[in-house]
Amino acid sequence: MKIVVIGAGPAGLAAARAALDANQRVVLLDAADDLGGQYWRHLPSSRPSSNEAVLHHQWTNFVELRARLEDDPLCEVVTSAHVWAIDRAGIHVLVGPPDGPDRERRTYPTDAVVVATGAHDRVLPVPGWELPGVYSAGGAQALAKGDRVAVGERVLVAGSGPFLLPVALSLANSTSTVVGVVEASRARRVASSWAARPWELVGARTKVAEAGSYAREFARHRIPYVMGRAVTAIHGAECVESVTIAAVDSSWAPIVGTEYSLAVDAVCLGHGFTPRLELAIALGCQLNDRRFVAIDEGQRTSVVGVYAAGEITGVGGADLALVEGTIAGHLAAGGRLDDEVLGQARRHRATWRRFAARLDVAHAIGERWSQWLTPETTICRCEDVTYQQLRTVARVTDSSGLRSLKLTSRAGLGICQGRTCGRTIESLLGAWSNEGGLIDGVTTDRRPIAVPVRLGELRVDSRDAATD
Repeated sequence: MKIVVIGAGPAGLAAARAALDANQRVVLLDAADDLGGQYWRHLPSSRPSSNEAVLHHQWTNFVELRARLEDDPLCEVVTSAHVWAIDRAGIHVLVGPPDGPDRERRTYPTDAVVVATGAHDRVLPVPGWELPGVYSAGGAQALAKGDRVAVGERVLVAGSGPFLLPVALSLANSTSTVVGVVEASRARRVASSWAARPWELVGARTKVAEAGSYAREFARHRIPYVMGRAVTAIHGAECVESVTIAAVDSSWAPIVGTEYSLAVDAVCLGHGFTPRLELAIALGCQLNDRRFVAIDEGQRTSVVGVYAAGEITGVGGADLALVEGTIAGHLAAGGRLDDEVLGQARRHRATWRRFAARLDVAHAIGERWSQWLTPETTICRCEDVTYQQLRTVARVTDSSGLRSLKLTSRAGLGICQGRTCGRTIESLLGAWSNEGGLIDGVTTDRRPIAVPVRLGELRVDSRDAATD
């Protein structure tokens, strides 16, 4: 039996280990140059850190997982592996640098698939966010952790969610001065989410210690942390020079008269995460009403032989991803959900799912955030489509479908294919539509070709046909 695991973050690594523990062959695919995903992004082996553990939570766990997979002859680890399509023939992969001219084409038939492709930052548009010096929170952290590159001298981290905390510390450890972390959710909302049913948090008590460590590090680096505030504009001539920060109400609408300016040369924005659903959709997996992959208690999707784990099933952090991956890998290898070996994983999954539900409530995006947009605010940065242009096209065409809006405005048709602006466009169009939402069933997650591919890489000649 061969199991293909797509994604080598916490969920994918745990799934691969569980399948190997069941003595099944595993192919682990990841687009990065090394294992670990976004959570354990680290310096390359050619120039390692003398004390990498200081920069990562659960680093020892990762080192053990990586060694387990790389040392097992039943496991084929393939990095720089870009899965670009999936069909009945198998999983189609291009191996090599993403912009390289000579990537190797491979196809992996499989008996079972575990999809653990994770999520990427969601960034809400802000006036001026197209200026050089504006980064997604995850992008800034990747530069800090993976390359030790400081994105600026005076950096502000803003948005919503606990991910802002490790981003700020990664930047502080890369020689940037973090002038503050601005959290849009109000303190009352966050506190009420955590205060409800406190007994459910007993199993997640390690997070209390983690929160304490963040508080100590913030104090050591003198990083201010404010809640109920948002960056409502970014200013600069040729690059970021300052930001406007305003208090926001419970719906994230800016409160007039609370604005103030702060001088910075870099801004890192993060408003939660968007699951990377392209491959799960290509496999035919159904989504739930929250736009994550729908799974049962065994991490099974709606497609026989396809399992999902990690952030594509719901954003819940590394602890939840690890136990979901363990369950998915075990069942993909032919195990049963009631097997004794999964007892602890099932209990931990219940704990971390409850924890994730609290995060979702505490840091949900407010429905009136768009009030900080101006007519000139860029919505689609790839195609330079402004808020006014998008609104005009929607009104003139009476559009309530995403496909027509994209074709007439070009929003979401750029090089990122809507990964940055897609959910924002869907949200805005749904709010404008007289129908109360999108009517054509089209979303920006549906990409039959999941990553950029050269035309030459699609070519099939007689030699390829004889070997593929």
